[in-house]
Amino acid sequence: MSLKRIRRELMADPANAWATEQGFQPVYQAGPEARIVIIGQAPGWRAQQSGVPFDDPSGVRLREWLAVTDEQFYDPSLFAILPMDFYYPGKGTSGDLPPRKDFAPRWHPRILAGMPDIRLTLLVGAYAQKHYLKDRIKPSLTETVRSYQDYLPGVLPLVHPSPLNFRWQNKNPWFTAEVIPVLRTEVAKHTS
Repeated sequence: MSLKRIRRELMADPANAWATEQGFQPVYQAGPEARIVIIGQAPGWRAQQSGVPFDDPSGVRLREWLAVTDEQFYDPSLFAILPMDFYYPGKGTSGDLPPRKDFAPRWHPRILAGMPDIRLTLLVGAYAQKHYLKDRIKPSLTETVRSYQDYLPGVLPLVHPSPLNFRWQNKNPWFTAEVIPVLRTEVAKHTS
């Protein structure tokens, strides 16, 4: 099944009618030649409005971590970007609401099947890590990310690149010293 057809079906799904009625497009990127897939949480309000994944300060930081240009990042022959939910989930009491639990299990397998050349999966944040690592996940996000070598080759767990995570990054300097260089090396293997 083509990726375009899946996108049309996703937009026609009654569970997404609220978004379609507001004129929102699903916020993700997928191309049949993609080599790296970034699986994150859900688009923020700004990304939902623009229709562009990671169209915010988190995206700027993520591209810095990956050491790629905007052009590379938004090239669907290099990167697929599949959040756990393709629509902004709304505001909660302490930030954005979580992605819908049934969304990724219904749509990700179909989309991933249309991208047979994926060589590297970047799991950004706890929602993606819990879903994809299942029983291989560590007791905390910090421990999962710190154990990144356990998941290589092919999978690399990351903390969310939100500027609000500065405290976590300050408390965990090993992330910048150890994980980012490995991340850049892995990404360069599949984007050159």
